[in-house]
Amino acid sequence: MNRLPITLSGLALLITAPALAQEAPPEAGGSESERNVATSLDEQPAVRHRLLLVKGRFELTPAFESTVNADYRYTLSGGLRAEYHFSDMFSAGAVGFFGTGLNTGLSSKIIDSLDETNPDGDPEPTRDEYQQHLNDMPIHGAAYFSVTPWYGKLAAFGKAFVNFDFYFQGGVAFAMLSNDCSPSVCDDDDPLTEIRRDADGNIVRVDPDDETSDPIIDPDNNPNDDPPLNDGTKVGLYLGGGIHVFLTNWLALDLTVRNYLFSNNPSGLDTNFDYRVTADDTQLQNHLFVGIGASIFFPMRPERTP
Repeated sequence: MNRLPITLSGLALLITAPALAQEAPPEAGGSESERNVATSLDEQPAVRHRLLLVKGRFELTPAFESTVNADYRYTLSGGLRAEYHFSDMFSAGAVGFFGTGLNTGLSSKIIDSLDETNPDGDPEPTRDEYQQHLNDMPIHGAAYFSVTPWYGKLAAFGKAFVNFDFYFQGGVAFAMLSNDCSPSVCDDDDPLTEIRRDADGNIVRVDPDDETSDPIIDPDNNPNDDPPLNDGTKVGLYLGGGIHVFLTNWLALDLTVRNYLFSNNPSGLDTNFDYRVTADDTQLQNHLFVGIGASIFFPMRPERTP
């Protein structure tokens, strides 16, 4: 059998293949028309006719939120969030809530375990003393800046598509705290002093840490009649995050987690066991809330990119 033609053909292919592989590529950019097309494509937006669902719009959100980490009193609150979106990514706003308090499971167990009255010298609070020292948060809120780093579309069963975005917030938190400690319970008008005799034998109230006076003759070892010092205005740090799920072009479901950090003593009692209720019993605390709202965007008709 004569295999010479096949062999010669194979040799020809082997010889010409490297030359074809090393052939110079087309000149960069090609012709002027090709360069114009490439430049034009580079200058175009990644997505055409995209809905600007937040940019340049004002957002108003009636919302509800509840504490999730409260030790003694839950806070259930309703309020309003207002925010303006400077761009797809950056915005600024404020949120405010009015709330009511409910006992947690732990607090209910503590109340059930306490007696109505205690003998003198017993450091355990009575039922009334415990309940009246607890504080509530009737008003709270924050002013913040917000960043929205991600947005896109969600698909349900491959048929229903909705727009969404994730956002993160940071700013200043504020809260108004209150308690129900009546004068009949919180009747120690001067818990920071003790009764001693001075050099002339007179009974006086002095700083218990003052060692220059005579020994205490009537030690105040009952912190349960001290004012709780856990009411008034508090200011601190606010951190939050959430997601918008757009049901229409102007209405979105808003799911959020918010943390209001400020100094507080929610029990209002002696927490450092020095037999006094003072500012030393107060600590920086996280007040964590989860919430849901309905965000309404104005104007209701969003713009589109070219």
